[in-house]
Amino acid sequence: TLRRHLEAMHKAQYHEWALADSFQSKLPRDVKKSKEEERNIREQQQTLDAHLRELPKPERVVSYSDAAYRRAAIQWIAATDQPISALEHPEYQKMIQIVARANKTVPIPDRKASRAEIIAQFHEQMNALKERLKVRTLRSLLAVTMLISVTLGCEGTCQYDCRRVASR
Repeated sequence: TLRRHLEAMHKAQYHEWALADSFQSKLPRDVKKSKEEERNIREQQQTLDAHLRELPKPERVVSYSDAAYRRAAIQWIAATDQPISALEHPEYQKMIQIVARANKTVPIPDRKASRAEIIAQFHEQMNALKERLKVRTLRSLLAVTMLISVTLGCEGTCQYDCRRVASR
């Protein structure tokens, strides 16, 4: 056949022409070689090793018992260098009562979240304190002004009008 003749007599020229024209060689040995390469690729079993990763072991949740709670509380006291009376503190007991009502695991905030919450509560307390002091200051100013006007006997003749001060 013509392909066998080209392969036997004009192989170099044929390959040169096929490469220049981006043509896939149809010579019998080239076809056989490309089929073998395709079969080898298909026969190679693909692996998932590069995509697999080991899953972390799930944390074993210990069911509640009084003994387990006492053991954990004593370990917490020792590990954090807390006084034994820390377990009797009302805020600790309040925290335990809140957690006891949870029907699933309770997420424990990390340092960053705890810090942000402490700062937010601080600002809330400061704003509440400012409001309380603002009201007391106005009342105190009104009481002092009225006391001065009554003491001096200048109920309407003072240069400061008590009603004007009270409306501020």
